Amino acid sequence: MKKFILAALAATVATAPVMAAPYYGDNDRGRTAQTHRTTIKQGIVQRNDHGHPAGARKWQRGQRFDSRYAQNYRVISSPRAYRLQNAPRGYRWVQSGSDAVLVGIASGIVASLMENIIR
Repeated sequence: MKKFILAALAATVATAPVMAAPYYGDNDRGRTAQTHRTTIKQGIVQRNDHGHPAGARKWQRGQRFDSRYAQNYRVISSPRAYRLQNAPRGYRWVQSGSDAVLVGIASGIVASLMENIIR
């Protein structure tokens, strides 16, 4: 029994580095992530880390939500399609760019924010 336990322990120690290696998938082949760039005649416009185009509004909890400043504003009628919980009474989910924002209907205050959930 002692030999079996020692053999199992040796096998787990030998395979631990293999199991801890990162998996890049079949398509990546070990390449690192690249930033999205759009070339313009005078220079390069880069997107920031969160996928928002430069100059787009980033929402925070407690701010007043105004649909005029939202990029690609839409009311999300089926939040389950985006793996969101149903909105509580008095709130609704809206889309601003690729973000889902939980907004109070009467007050317009941002209650919750899910970044980059909508593709």
